[in-house]
Parts: sequence; structure tokens; C-alpha cells
Amino acid sequence: MEPATAQPPHTRPRDCAPTQPDGHPHESGHPEAPGTMTAPGYTATFYGRAEEAARVRREIADYLATCPAAEDMVLIASELAANTVMHTRSRGASFRVRCQLSTQAAWIEVEDMGGPWRPRPSADRPHGLDIVQALTGPDGWGTQPTGRGGRIVWARLSW
Repeated sequence: MEPATAQPPHTRPRDCAPTQPDGHPHESGHPEAPGTMTAPGYTATFYGRAEEAARVRREIADYLATCPAAEDMVLIASELAANTVMHTRSRGASFRVRCQLSTQAAWIEVEDMGGPWRPRPSADRPHGLDIVQALTGPDGWGTQPTGRGGRIVWARLSW
């Protein structure tokens, strides 16, 4: 992944208009299918630096501005971006963020360059993914390998 600004320029959806005839944000129609988002939507590649989390927040907030779940999705995007920069091979390199809307849901995914997945000890304090799960529920987020050594971490909110 080559770091760059948002590509191509995204537009804010009007009142969360559906992107697929069935109202689902993905080609497959199943929100559990990371990596299958279709246009129109938001896609951008970011440098693997901590300050990029602020840019992710700004751009996702702009894209989701009129949607009921915008604030929670911005928080989720921030947590996923921070985890990517802190805990994956994307640190110092790059990562990609995709976001898609339908009339009833928002989906975000962050694709990183992989690295070991280290579950935290159960007695440890809550971490960013605990926030994501608190917002989405246990079935509203997950991970999937990319097949290129990377990982996609996704989250979905419905209203």
C-alpha cells in the first residue's frame, strides 16, 4: 500500500442513501464480508504514524456527517487506526481505511500489514477493541486475514 490522500475524492452521502439495491453496503449483501465494499464509499490510505489517527477521525466524520451512527463510527475508526499504528507492521508504513453506508448500517474496515495477534490478558485494563465491542456488540466486529500477510479489522453499526 502506498500512502496517499483519500482516493478518489469522496462525497458525503445524502441521508445515508443505500449503495446497493438490497440496502447492504457490500457486494455479497453480507456485512460479514470484509474487503468487499463497492463504490461509492470512502477509501483512503494513510501513513503508519500516530498523528494519522486524527486525520482518519476528520475524514470519517466528514463522510458520515448526516448518519445516526456517525459519532460512534468515528470513535471506532480512531481506535482501529490507533491499533494499526501501534500494534502492526503498518507502523512507519501505511494502512487503508474503507467506510460504506446503507440506509440502516455503517461499515468500516481498516486493512493493515499484519503482525502477531496478541490477545490481552483477561485481568488487564480495557483496550481499544473493548470499546469497539461495547459499541458494536460481540458480533458487530471482527478480523480477517487478507491473504497477503495483512489483516482487515472491521466493525458494523446498525440503526
